[in-house]
Amino acid sequence: MNSGTGRPNSGAHRPTSSIAVLALVALLVCGGSTAVADEFRPAFLQLTRVGPESWDVSWKVPALDEATTLALRPVFPEDTEVLTPPRTRYAEQAAVQTWRVRLAGGLEGREIGFPGLAKTRIDVLVRIVGADGAERLGRVSPLDPRVVVAAAPGRIEVARTYALLGVGHILGSFDHLLFVLSLCLLVSGTRRLLATITAFTLAHSITLALATLGVLRLPGPPVEATIALSIIFVAVELVHDREGRPGLAASRPWIVAFAFGLLHGLGFAGALAEVGLPPNAIPTALLFFNLGVEVGQVMFVAVVLAALATADRLARWFGFDWPRWLPGLVPYAIGGLASFWLFERLAAF
Repeated sequence: MNSGTGRPNSGAHRPTSSIAVLALVALLVCGGSTAVADEFRPAFLQLTRVGPESWDVSWKVPALDEATTLALRPVFPEDTEVLTPPRTRYAEQAAVQTWRVRLAGGLEGREIGFPGLAKTRIDVLVRIVGADGAERLGRVSPLDPRVVVAAAPGRIEVARTYALLGVGHILGSFDHLLFVLSLCLLVSGTRRLLATITAFTLAHSITLALATLGVLRLPGPPVEATIALSIIFVAVELVHDREGRPGLAASRPWIVAFAFGLLHGLGFAGALAEVGLPPNAIPTALLFFNLGVEVGQVMFVAVVLAALATADRLARWFGFDWPRWLPGLVPYAIGGLASFWLFERLAAF
């Protein structure tokens, strides 16, 4: 990628880097074909204390329909007594089971396992609600499919958990990444790109905070559909820029990034609403979730820039010229995938 701060001319592009871009788009297409674009659907276990040794259990696991759920269940210590039979309901592509258990001696220091989690691609969020309303939140990954309930929550635990949730969310959100990728392709110059990404960051940080705290409320489906539209808009701007007709996104990319960043922040807030915030540490959880999103976003931008630079360097070393029509496919691939998401989300209204 060129490191200058200006655009030499409206038709200047990077034909030698297009193969790397196409590879990235192909990865996004492969990922998007197997999951919803803004996918953040971990399994969720909540334990609410209702007595000295009794707990209400709520177990939520992703499901395609009422008959097809992920074969995953929590395993409690051997001396756990089931007090009520599980009741199951299906809602919003998830199966939710509720029942009550008794654990002699309490829950602190005890281990809950999730056999089979290592064979899945999801995490498990574990929320423990004490009798006084205090909450603890833990994250269980396929690499270590168990959790030991700590005696008391701490701010460090909250910060670490929500930061990892933020990183995991952005790296698994194909639509947000595709929008950022489009900005990387449209904006020439490191300074201009940094200013554009900063504007996007500032905007979605504002709406993430406002929506999470309940100040701003918008229904999720229209927000998700509009996010897909934002990607289509930038893809069209890429086409116009290649034709020598740069628009607002090329001349003032930070304005477009800020405007659409407000929408993307609402999408982040919807994902965070799936997890919830601990009442005793809302500022910490919100701050570190947002920081985690930013860390994941920076990681992605760094990979994109490194891929583009490597492709250009290799092409120069080997004296290879990519076909002139190849870069022109990139915005159409981006716009086509975003259009698919748009119609998919409109159908889900």
